[in-house]
Amino acid sequence: MPDAVKVGFVPFSASPRGILVIFCDDSLKFGEATRKALGEAADLVIRAAATNQFKGKRGATLDILAPEGLKAPRLIVVGAGKLEGLKDNDFFTLGGTAAGKLVAGKEPVTIVADLPDGPMKPEQAAAVAAGVRLRAYKFDRYKTKKKDGEEAPLRADVSLAVGDAAAAKKAFAPDAHIVDGVITARDLVNEPPNILYPDEFARRASQLRKLGVGVEILDVKAMTKLGMGALLGVSQGSARPGRTVIMRWNGGKAGDKPVAFIGKGVCFDTGGISIKGASGMEDMKGDMGGAACVVGLMQALAARKARVNAVGAIGLVENMPDGNAQRPGDIVTSMSGQTIEIINTDAEGRLVLADVLWYVAKKFKPKFMVDLATLTGAIMVALGTEHAGLFSNNDELAERLSKVGQATGERVWRMPLGAEYDKQIDSQFADMKNTGGRHGGSITAAQFLQRFVDDTPWAHLDIAGTAMGAPKSEINQSWGSGYGVRLLNQLVAEYYEAKK
Repeated sequence: MPDAVKVGFVPFSASPRGILVIFCDDSLKFGEATRKALGEAADLVIRAAATNQFKGKRGATLDILAPEGLKAPRLIVVGAGKLEGLKDNDFFTLGGTAAGKLVAGKEPVTIVADLPDGPMKPEQAAAVAAGVRLRAYKFDRYKTKKKDGEEAPLRADVSLAVGDAAAAKKAFAPDAHIVDGVITARDLVNEPPNILYPDEFARRASQLRKLGVGVEILDVKAMTKLGMGALLGVSQGSARPGRTVIMRWNGGKAGDKPVAFIGKGVCFDTGGISIKGASGMEDMKGDMGGAACVVGLMQALAARKARVNAVGAIGLVENMPDGNAQRPGDIVTSMSGQTIEIINTDAEGRLVLADVLWYVAKKFKPKFMVDLATLTGAIMVALGTEHAGLFSNNDELAERLSKVGQATGERVWRMPLGAEYDKQIDSQFADMKNTGGRHGGSITAAQFLQRFVDDTPWAHLDIAGTAMGAPKSEINQSWGSGYGVRLLNQLVAEYYEAKK
């Protein structure tokens, strides 16, 4: 989908074009560059702020139409709050807040990237620009008519006035690729299931070859030869066959172990024979949010030429209830050789991940594996929709994920693993069963996955509450959030990427 906005950088000395956006702190102070842009209109802002009880609180806005003394048709003031409390991720939010006031129209926009304590640093201005693009995203490709009162997407050229345009543009280059990856993930999650089924998903992932990513697609014959009985058992009830896609980006040193990311890609989940209720089933088009994140992440890493070797692997299926579908009571043999008794066919994502995790662990012997999956409703009971559930067999990896979660705003919360929970998935007929019952459902699902990672450092992110239908934010107004791309990109950049 084409970008809704075009973002560029100009020096402070350039004449503002169109709508003017400025920032102030919680004492209504402006930076020097902002005062120059305002000229005599600075007093107008103070008067309008008093009338509207605007105090510069972070995220608050003041919108002045046809401001006296300015050529701009609108002046938008965005509160930055207390400057000493500003964190790196807050600049994304400031950009998103500004874009949120520009929901419609084609009028050009100038954002003065300036604060009372001086011009924004190049990386801060770049984050504002990224926030603008993330907020402006709208999935409307299937809309043929616009209803009265329906919010139109922003279609405009946005210029950020900065102290050093060349430095800001350089800082924004990697951020732009990361935003592209988030948008790719959002598009995939938002697509309807009659359009995005396993084969089409695999085709879209293969487009990463243009960026230098190696892409291998395993069809049913190849997966059967490998013994992926757990994944194939899920897909056997669908007229659309399953696929596994392996993506490789080799940006690190030759011979270095890769980092690995695995995504659950259930393109539509009816629940199979253990069929779900009709209410809300349409949302199960988003049950491939983990796979969408992995594709978006691999796109971001390749596009920004990340200095790391990375593997992305996604298992793609539909879980449908036809006469060939697997049944409760069936026993399947996974690629690992471990047997699984099917208790509930709606506990299918873990079966898909089991074979893909084992494949990646044995073939690539990675430094670590992180899997992402819209796996359980239980995680939303525990954590709501503000945090993803984090399960891990490695304290260092878990701690790093928690830190980058705080830094990016894509937060995680570590949940327990333990032998006591593991007993809940023991089966009297097979090596294990695919669900441990209602209590501790997200934990027993993670315990199941742990049986397929061997001794590889591993983390499981249950993103059922964050990848789709999550609360709207200043940088996301989409049903499909693209959760995980920024989180995992930051993990790689901060801890695993070779330094220049």
